[in-house]
Amino acid sequence: MTRTGFDRGLIPPLILGSLLNPVNSSMLAVALVPIGIAFGAPPAETAYLVSALYLATAIAQPVLGRLVDLYGARRLYLAGTALVGVAGVLAAFAPSLGWLVVSRVLLGIGTCAAYPSAMHLIRREADRSGLTTPAGVLTMLSVATQTVVVIGPTLGGVLVGVGGWRAIFTVNVPLAIACLVLGWMRLPRERTVPTGPGRTDPPGMVLFAATLLGLMLFLMRPQPAHWYLVALAVLAAVGLVVRERRAAEPFVDLRVLAGNRPLLATYSRQVLSYVVSYALLYGYTLWLQQTRGLSPTVAGLMLLPMSAVAIGVSAATGRRPELRGKLLAGSVALVAVCALLLTLDARSPIWLIVVIAALAGVPQGLNNLANQNALYAQADPERMGSSAGLLRTCMYLGAIVSSAVTAAAFPVSADTPGLHVLALVMGGCAVALLALVVVDRSLPARVSRSTA
Repeated sequence: MTRTGFDRGLIPPLILGSLLNPVNSSMLAVALVPIGIAFGAPPAETAYLVSALYLATAIAQPVLGRLVDLYGARRLYLAGTALVGVAGVLAAFAPSLGWLVVSRVLLGIGTCAAYPSAMHLIRREADRSGLTTPAGVLTMLSVATQTVVVIGPTLGGVLVGVGGWRAIFTVNVPLAIACLVLGWMRLPRERTVPTGPGRTDPPGMVLFAATLLGLMLFLMRPQPAHWYLVALAVLAAVGLVVRERRAAEPFVDLRVLAGNRPLLATYSRQVLSYVVSYALLYGYTLWLQQTRGLSPTVAGLMLLPMSAVAIGVSAATGRRPELRGKLLAGSVALVAVCALLLTLDARSPIWLIVVIAALAGVPQGLNNLANQNALYAQADPERMGSSAGLLRTCMYLGAIVSSAVTAAAFPVSADTPGLHVLALVMGGCAVALLALVVVDRSLPARVSRSTA
């Protein structure tokens, strides 16, 4: 019998799989201090646990997204979630910080398959069922993939308090098993797409990875002595442009991308949004522990209002078709959060910390949802997986920029003057985001809506 309507059996595995990456990127925020104590490592070394996931994810997202477009979502989803389980087991027995870094790289690669798989299958199912934009499904995905980022510190604090810092890694084993079971049972089997080296474009993938690797390694430690990393990124970028313009099946179709200015604007908004979000997530959390004197568990709980507000905002606005209004409100809220950070000191009352966290939940709930809906409308349906992967890459590019800014603001410890410097940089990005929304004439006031 022919199935009608959107297949809601797809939702549980897609939501759970897409949750793996953002939760793992944020749980670590409250565990860096105890990990450093356990291995006798300074903050400069434990920071590699953060950057390892950033680099692996930023590079692998569009690569796996392209493979999803070519080979189908089910295969990549199952392989990726299996790798997440392997990473969790490796971290459980890691004898040194170096082994933990390796596990984070594997974790980053493994979690990259679920989000492009979700966007690919949502688009395919929407086309089959005749939905213009499955607003309800996209809203649930947004809550699971980005809003849940702010649950991470709270969950991480609880796990560290109950089972020690290794618990934030080993929790991936049962999560991966659940994803494998749900994915095996509910994701549709797809025909193998005939491919070859020319279709998958390995040279384009390698040049793309080299460009990002050089750029991001430099951003992690931006010093004149590291000029060679910029040179590597520039040379690889030039090679990528030459290669992709000549390739019959390019990994990144630069001609289509260059002609899609609305999509480029969406990617730019994503970078700016996450420079601020991740600086708040990691920099602010460090300040709460090292200067305000809160324990990892309490620091995580102080961010709980952010997650509650973000989820509430996404749920309340997800089915509304407004796009520009969401981005304007989210950008203004980010500016306000940065202004409030400038008022903090070591004696700031708990109620002010809670207010800042709650206000930060507004842009968390609005900006990602609006950017995701914009991408769904702007991207080529045949490249939905790789386009979604690039959106995640932009997210982690913003995260790496925030990591560099946080390291510069806190060279020795997370003190109050450093927090204020960080807030000024975050405020500049928030103002730039607001300006980009205001001047972007290609940004529609609303998107077509359906009720799935």
